[in-house]
Parts: sequence; C-alpha cells; structure tokens
Amino acid sequence: MSLEVRIQKRLGDFFLDVDFTTGGGVLGILGASGCGKSYTLKCIAGIERPDSGRIVLDGETLFDSEQRIDLPPQRRRVGYLFQNYALFPNMTVEKNILCGLHREKDKARRAAELERVVELLQLRGLERLRPHQLSGGQAQRTALARILVSTPRLLMLDEPFSALDSHLRGRLQTELKALLRQFGGDVLMVTHSRDEAYHLCGQIAVMDSGRLLAVKDTKALFAAPDSVAAARLTGCKNISPARKTGEYEVEATDWGVRFTTAQPVRDGLKAVGIRAHYFNTRAGQNSHPVRYVDEMEEPFEWIVQFRYEGQPAGTEPLWWRIPKDRRPQVFPEALGAASVNVLPLYE
Repeated sequence: MSLEVRIQKRLGDFFLDVDFTTGGGVLGILGASGCGKSYTLKCIAGIERPDSGRIVLDGETLFDSEQRIDLPPQRRRVGYLFQNYALFPNMTVEKNILCGLHREKDKARRAAELERVVELLQLRGLERLRPHQLSGGQAQRTALARILVSTPRLLMLDEPFSALDSHLRGRLQTELKALLRQFGGDVLMVTHSRDEAYHLCGQIAVMDSGRLLAVKDTKALFAAPDSVAAARLTGCKNISPARKTGEYEVEATDWGVRFTTAQPVRDGLKAVGIRAHYFNTRAGQNSHPVRYVDEMEEPFEWIVQFRYEGQPAGTEPLWWRIPKDRRPQVFPEALGAASVNVLPLYE
C-alpha cells in the first residue's frame, strides 16, 4: 500500500503546496485550523481539484495535471469520514450502511457485507435506529461502517473526534485504534489535537499555512520537532527566539540565559524550546537562578510560572509542570534541564 501526493492549489491569498508519500499505517496530519489539512483530504478524495500536481494510490494515478487525469470520487475507492459523519437523518443505521454498497447488485453479497461490518463495529441491535437515536460513538461507528463496507483502499478521517464530548474521546480512541489495525490499509487522519495524533498515528506530518514542514515518526517528532510550528503543535509551552553561540550552545534571547544542547546546533537557528515537564530541580545541566511569579492548580498537576533572574522585562514567564505528588515543599532557587531536552528550532 502506498500513497503519493504532490499537489498545489491557489485559493485567493492562500496557497496549498503539499508533497508527501506514505508506506502503510496511520499518518496524522497535524496543524492549526485553516492550514489546509481538510482541503488536502478533499483533493485526494476528488471532491476538490488541485491546480497542478499528481496523486497516485497503489500505483494507480487518481490525478495528474500534466496527463489530464482526474478520476471521479466514486472511482477512487477512497473512504472519507467527515467531521460530522454525514449520516442521512431519515435512514436507519442499516440503510445508512447499505449506501456504501449502492453499486453492489448481488443481494446475498450486500447482506453478507452488512453482517460483517455490523459485527466488526459492534452495531448489533442498532440496525433499526435512526441517527438522532444514536450516541456520538454509535454515530461514528455507523459512519465508519458505511465506509468500510465498500472496501476502500485508503481511509481518511477528518477530525474524527471533534463531534464528540470530551469524556467519550479516550474510550473511542482506543476502539478506533483497534479498528484501524484491522483495516490494514493506509490511513490519513487530520487533527489539531496532539494527543489524538500521538495515540493513533505511527507518523505525523506537521502542516502550517498550506505546506508540510516535516513528516516524522510520532515519537521522533515529539522528541525533536525542529520547527517553531511543530514545537507549538506538539504542546511545547516555552519557546524563545534564540541565536547560536557555540557548536553545542544556544542563547535564549527572551530569557537571557544560555543552554547546552545534546546535538550540534545547525546554522539557521530561529528559536529554542523546553517542554514544561522537562525542568528538573536536581539537574546539573543548564541550571539557572529563577524567581517564581504564579502557580495554577490542575486536577493532577501544578503549573508553576517563573522567570529567570535577569530575564528581559516584557517577556513571557516560563511554565513548569509538576505532578501533584512531586510538588516540593520549598521551591528551589534554580531550575535545570538536561541538554537532550533543549530543543533547537530552525523554522
């Protein structure tokens, strides 16, 4: 299984320029609202047409501007789960699912495929219900069943949890992860949630203002985001403009301190980041005097805000996250961070 996407599209002042290849598994497209994530999926599905480029799925060209190839959506065998699931409100669960088999004329095959996906997605007993009678999770599974019954080569999920209450998301992420393993084909998942991307995706493509900044294995991206946009999207709260001061040293100009790094600092450094949970009271590396300015209590953590001694006026305080069971009785006069946890950022 493979997907090659290399497309460009001009939309007023916005320019989409996307280039990536998948080789199986789940690829998350992580980015802020309006960066072009959903539009990319629509181009792959054939709902929107790029200005130029090509899209190839499993060796079959779906779109090629030079060769004037543009297969209609129904011939692409691409399953697309919309944010709102797009179930037909006047149809039962069974009839919604059978819409995915509208081209199949063999009644026995239709019945067998319906039975298969109803069992797979745990919809037994819901077949006669209509969408307004379903929970959010049941509606999501019904929409997935309608897609999977047509045996797509590629499955695309557009913000699959955005229509759900927050208390449902954790359980349904676990269910969806199991379903995606059973699907076996390529999966693209659009999200603006770093947690969803981390839980479900083997690789993540970071998207910002219409272009992909990086495509990396998920854990590698969180360990080394490389760009300011990727650092922010993966949850880094502490980012300062920076300059290179040595092969393994950077100066955070907003914080007025220098840090050593684990990896050589490349030319073109733009900023430096330190995740809020990376600070350590016992770290011997990168330890600098601090003064504490505020704290906020969360259900399982404290967020402590601090400034470095000598930090320029008008700059933002830093965040330090502490699990409640590790909160010190007396805050230390200095905080450090291991060199491996100092993130040089280049874009």
